[in-house]
Amino acid sequence: MLNYEISGSGKEQLVLLHGFMENLTIWDEMEASLSNKFSLIKIDLPGHGKSKVYSEIHTMEFMAEKVKEITDFLNLENFHLLGHSMGGYVSLAFAEKFPEVLKSITLFFSSYLADDAEKKEQREKSLRIIKDAFPTYVSAGIPNLFNPNEKDFLEGKIENAKKIALSTENAGVIAAVKGMIERTDKTSVIEKFEEKILVIGGKHDNAVKTEILIKNLPDKTNIKSYLLDSGHNGHWEKPEICAAIINTELLHHLPKHFVL
Repeated sequence: MLNYEISGSGKEQLVLLHGFMENLTIWDEMEASLSNKFSLIKIDLPGHGKSKVYSEIHTMEFMAEKVKEITDFLNLENFHLLGHSMGGYVSLAFAEKFPEVLKSITLFFSSYLADDAEKKEQREKSLRIIKDAFPTYVSAGIPNLFNPNEKDFLEGKIENAKKIALSTENAGVIAAVKGMIERTDKTSVIEKFEEKILVIGGKHDNAVKTEILIKNLPDKTNIKSYLLDSGHNGHWEKPEICAAIINTELLHHLPKHFVL
């Protein structure tokens, strides 16, 4: 079973899935600002944090099934699911397989669109670098995921992100990349899902084409989107703002699109 931690004692249950080369500690800065109406279930995805590597490839569907093992074990039936980056891909795979147990899904600096040819090629090339020069891969890549206009201010958080990435088992990193290469377009999931969908993204996100993503969202009343002045890591760059949006949207209601 995957490693998980629970905090808070609220009646609303919020399951948090981290991204690629992250673990459940990434939510620490947001946690204090999240409503006391939430119980937070933070999970280490396969091959990340304290969760083991299961195979040579961890597809998004496989990871979703492992998350379902946790939610079944905890008897969660009507809960909110939020995923950062790769965790968002897993959330969509979960929503496709198990929509009946979800109260909402939040794509947190993530995408429902499939990788384009360039992105797939980048992932293929990264496999060799991860295997042969993982520290270099981390040192070169992590800073590019933060707002370039605030790198001096964010220096400590960038170093923390590198530390977390380097703690990730190499085989787990490779299995996740292989799984993301196989990831399919999930537009149909967004179109069919009847509960609330929240999309939070960054203007300076080099990993997700956020403005295109938001522009192409289906015109449905259950979808809300926010575009923040940040890079790919809102949980570190804008933790209070992100927590405020989550509190408001998952517990209350606001108009459809916001730019912050």
